Amino acid sequence: MRFTACMLAIATFCLSASQSFAATDVPPGNRNVEQPAIPGASVRRTKAGRTSFDAKFEKVRDLLATDKQLISKIKSVSRAYGIAPIHMVGAIVGEHTYNVDAYDRLQSYYVKAAAYAGNSFQFGYDGETVAEFVARPQFSECGAKKGAYALWSCRERVWDNDFRGKSVGGKSYPNNRFSAVFFQPFFAGQTFGLGQINPLTALMLTDIVAKTSGYERLDENNAAGVYEAIMDPDVSLAYMAASIRHSIDAYKSIAGVDISTNPGVTATLYNVGNPDGRAAALAAKIQSGQAQWPEENYYGWLVNDKLTELESLL
Repeated sequence: MRFTACMLAIATFCLSASQSFAATDVPPGNRNVEQPAIPGASVRRTKAGRTSFDAKFEKVRDLLATDKQLISKIKSVSRAYGIAPIHMVGAIVGEHTYNVDAYDRLQSYYVKAAAYAGNSFQFGYDGETVAEFVARPQFSECGAKKGAYALWSCRERVWDNDFRGKSVGGKSYPNNRFSAVFFQPFFAGQTFGLGQINPLTALMLTDIVAKTSGYERLDENNAAGVYEAIMDPDVSLAYMAASIRHSIDAYKSIAGVDISTNPGVTATLYNVGNPDGRAAALAAKIQSGQAQWPEENYYGWLVNDKLTELESLL
């Protein structure tokens, strides 16, 4: 979804309005009686692994139930970012049920992360690094943005508007997401580690993670450093929490709704991304009477459906 000028105007309006009254709590549970359709790619990936969604859910649930060290870290990081730990549990369960298989123990994630350390690679496309690409004049408006989230969101927006699926200066660009084109040097998936974090998402959130957790800020010129961060379980947890915190803040300030008590909604946003644009779209629907609450997707629906079971892990 593109964060259009119209959405920006709506967001600005709702931000001003939200300062004069408290955000409305989103009711608990799912808005959909039945689970929304699961994407074909997830279905095919699961079948290829000769497993099932139920089996994958049970595996990650059991991992969380037996790994007290991981649960302790989730609780600690959640406190630091001012979110309930169930939001992080929900995101981990969703990722490992629908996107990847869980490892048997937390230590396996450290071992996997070590395999990326010291590798030499860069973010780019067709011989041009992402740093060189965003130095083009089309991105000049982004230079005034304050903070990593605003900066990279602007660059992603320019990509969608000016380059995606188009020919510019005699060079054709894929009709695909910015993150998939410039931030996937291994061509083996777009998300990595315990939190299944996208490198572009990590760059967007690096300010809040550096401020809250004290980890070194990430740089697009150091792709290995970005991968080491999102593959390391401890650092990955901080980026997960920062992502959830940002989604909660965006929906409160832009759409005037508080999603902090509905883990299915925060899990949905963790899955689909672009919380600012989606909050603005929801704000427009609320203003026109087309919607009242955000809805969960298949991923968030599972989290709310299994909420009692997941809360028992904490």
